[in-house]
Amino acid sequence: MIRLSELGPGGRGRLAQVGGPRGFRRRLMEMGLLPGTEVCLLRCGGLSGLVHLEARESRLSVRESEARELWVLPN
Repeated sequence: MIRLSELGPGGRGRLAQVGGPRGFRRRLMEMGLLPGTEVCLLRCGGLSGLVHLEARESRLSVRESEARELWVLPN
């Protein structure tokens, strides 16, 4: 199990655990990031400090610090 931010661009994995504060976990789960969801890391970091990912045919962006709270099982 690794952090989403360690997956690398183009990497795929299955979301295993969502960490962080309760409000953060709830917000991500409302957007469809539930344990067992297949995710693909599109872009990481840069000047924006955002991590862009794809899950359930949607594209999402989270802060790098938030991406460190998402644990995935790489494919």
